[in-house]
Amino acid sequence: MVGPQRPQFVLFGSSIVQFSFSNQGWGAILAHLYCRKADIVLRGYSGWNSRRAVQVLDQVFPKDAAVQPSLVIVYFGGNDSMHPRPSNPGPHVPLPEYVENMKKIAVHLKSLSEKTRVIFLSAPPINEAQIRESLRILGDLGRTNERCGIYSEACLELCKEVGVKAVDLWTALQQRDDWLDVCFTDGIHLSGEGSEIVAKEILNVLKEAEWEPSLHLESLPTEFSDDSPNDPLSPDGKTTLNVADIHLDRETE
Repeated sequence: MVGPQRPQFVLFGSSIVQFSFSNQGWGAILAHLYCRKADIVLRGYSGWNSRRAVQVLDQVFPKDAAVQPSLVIVYFGGNDSMHPRPSNPGPHVPLPEYVENMKKIAVHLKSLSEKTRVIFLSAPPINEAQIRESLRILGDLGRTNERCGIYSEACLELCKEVGVKAVDLWTALQQRDDWLDVCFTDGIHLSGEGSEIVAKEILNVLKEAEWEPSLHLESLPTEFSDDSPNDPLSPDGKTTLNVADIHLDRETE
């Protein structure tokens, strides 16, 4: 492990998480904004549902780890919501089991340490027409926006029950008038525009959460931020300019 030790933010979920560092993804946005403040760790597993996630909880988040994450952002639900096929249920998980699985995940993560915080992302909407066009080689995936909404609402209700912060992605993405045209790469996975919405919603939760210590961007110290004679010169050519907290693009904040 490299030092100095920083807060660790773990992204845990299915393909929405695995692909979160591509296409200007929301994981990459968080890693950029939190550079020199926190380490963003990716634990994304494309195609997974909540059932498989529960099976590996102890391996991904061992309770006896020397260092526990400060924050875990969790997403499962889209694959769970898929219609089962007659021959094989595939990724489908019935709604009651999905809720129970997500509850197990929440309880496990909250038990890691007193200061481990948890945010659940609910299932985002989908563009059914785009899926049929972009992913037709896979046949009928059994995904509908209506079912995503049902699983999203169940996730949000569970979060209220167990005291976990939540981001309502199903609603947040659809607030854009042109969401069907700009939020996806294939009808399911997020484009840069879609990911920007996700990142903003996560940052809003982090800003508003009454957590001690706060995990919001502006509350965490910047690593090695002391003034130094080795800093770049200011335009006056005499004094130095501390660039530790300078970002060239911070629109997502």
